[in-house]
Amino acid sequence: MTTLPPHLTEALDLLSEYPVVDGHNDLPWALRKLVRYDLDKLDIARDQQGSLHTDIHRLRKGGVGAQFWSVYVQTDLTGDEAVSATLEQIDCVDQLLTRYPSDLVRAWTADDMETARAGGRIASLMGAEGGHSINNSLATLRAFHALGVRYMTLTHNDNTPWADSATDEPKAGGLTAFGHEVVREMNRSGMLVDLSHVAATTMRDAIATSVAPVIFSHSSSRAICDHPRNIPDDVLALLPANGGTAMATFVPKFVLPEAVAWTNRADDNMRAHGLHHLDTTPEAMKIHAEFEAANPRPMATVSTIADHLDHMREVAGVDHIGIGGDYDGTAFTPAGLEDVAGYPNLIAELIGRGWSKPDLAKLTWQNAVRTLRAAEDVSRDLQSQRGPSNATLDQLDG
Repeated sequence: MTTLPPHLTEALDLLSEYPVVDGHNDLPWALRKLVRYDLDKLDIARDQQGSLHTDIHRLRKGGVGAQFWSVYVQTDLTGDEAVSATLEQIDCVDQLLTRYPSDLVRAWTADDMETARAGGRIASLMGAEGGHSINNSLATLRAFHALGVRYMTLTHNDNTPWADSATDEPKAGGLTAFGHEVVREMNRSGMLVDLSHVAATTMRDAIATSVAPVIFSHSSSRAICDHPRNIPDDVLALLPANGGTAMATFVPKFVLPEAVAWTNRADDNMRAHGLHHLDTTPEAMKIHAEFEAANPRPMATVSTIADHLDHMREVAGVDHIGIGGDYDGTAFTPAGLEDVAGYPNLIAELIGRGWSKPDLAKLTWQNAVRTLRAAEDVSRDLQSQRGPSNATLDQLDG
């Protein structure tokens, strides 16, 4: 007879009422890379263990009630090519919603998220991961919002001309004048400003400029794991006044200090084989497996993620934290959080640490919904005051 882990039944009960809003899942990019969006070849109505972190059964098992699907494109796609690829990613999400209507439903608003929860379907929103996707065009930004994109990460791993990334050489010192205008236009449009991936200087500039709550769609605590992709305590401490939400990620190299150096070596090994370090195709995973066999990987666990959430709650407050797993966007995941079915294990761990039901409800559902609703309120107010900005990079930054 199988014995359930402590508090798992309580966790499942909690998630049945307050399911997870996950801030970041890269399923569309995985479908692009693996099958070029051929959903017959990778049908997520079927068990896709071994191919993907995500399928409908495991989303249901994991207690996911809303998902921000990332419409990410790599930064080596630039200009109009980046815009076109982002549109293809958006189209992929549209195809998923059309194909699985009994399970996935589009959510344009916070109210739509609540309607989906009441109806037992998974609210589906989109997030554009990297400001390179808009090709320095505020009109393109607005067009993405009209298509359902509800956040944009200001950078990915490389700088944009108007914002510094956490993992590139500083150039702008945060946001340029055009970068500030991007934030203002996101506020006016109702698109959440996502500060994952950006430099700490960019975080601070964006929070100072934004009159709407910001999010971190998939970032953890820098005090717990000193990686530039994580959030410094002084920035976490700004969230109560801003109203935003920091959504802890599960990527081992961002959460476990021992995994940082190991992952750098694994990434170098991928490049030595002529592959992108973020590649998760079968060929790439074979190279990863060979490296891991010769170099055992330090393992993050559910407890590792709980340590980050404990600290983030202490600094930012329980009203300003959430979850953003980054499934199907990483080659490695923690033990107990191997795929989207694992969220109950994390909630059970937090229950064991003394987290109350009201606090867990905020973590899983309420904070993210409140943050989007607040951004919608700001947008309505700003649109009553001014029209869209048509400023250009050249006009503002010279």
